[in-house]
Amino acid sequence: MSSSVRPTTIALATVGALATGFLAYAFYFDHKRRTDPEFRKALKRESRRIAKAAKEEAEAQGQQQRRQIRQAVDDRKEEGFPTSVEESEAFFMNMVGQGETLQSNEATHIEAALCFYSALKVYPQPGDLIAIYDKTCPKPVIDILAEMVAYDGSLPVGNFGGGPGSDAGGSSGAVDD
Repeated sequence: MSSSVRPTTIALATVGALATGFLAYAFYFDHKRRTDPEFRKALKRESRRIAKAAKEEAEAQGQQQRRQIRQAVDDRKEEGFPTSVEESEAFFMNMVGQGETLQSNEATHIEAALCFYSALKVYPQPGDLIAIYDKTCPKPVIDILAEMVAYDGSLPVGNFGGGPGSDAGGSSGAVDD
């Protein structure tokens, strides 16, 4: 009779050895974390370094997005906007339709906001249209649109974003201590 080891026995022994090794490392790490002040300090430093790197990356992405927004607004201004009533109506409907289609995808929020911005430029009462956008569009699109309107400066929109929780109207200017 030959004594051969079955493949399942080898597999079970391997899995058992790996699990035991993992548990031993977990206990070692936990013991080291609880008892070694230098190890705790090193963990905190690493955590702070990672948080700082993430914050810097987020700020860089925000700057990049602002550059993209400004470039998109400048490009759209260069293209121009229709001046006749019929062309403006058709342009408005086209831009709103495109914006509604694009706003559902996070990757196209800037393009969606640019469509809404273009519609805003030809709409006779942009403040009313912004109130509609505020109720129907996702917040990221509204934020991008607000940045576009702020960058343009030529749109008479009144208190854009002056809803509850904002400082527009209703702030006395006093600082509470």
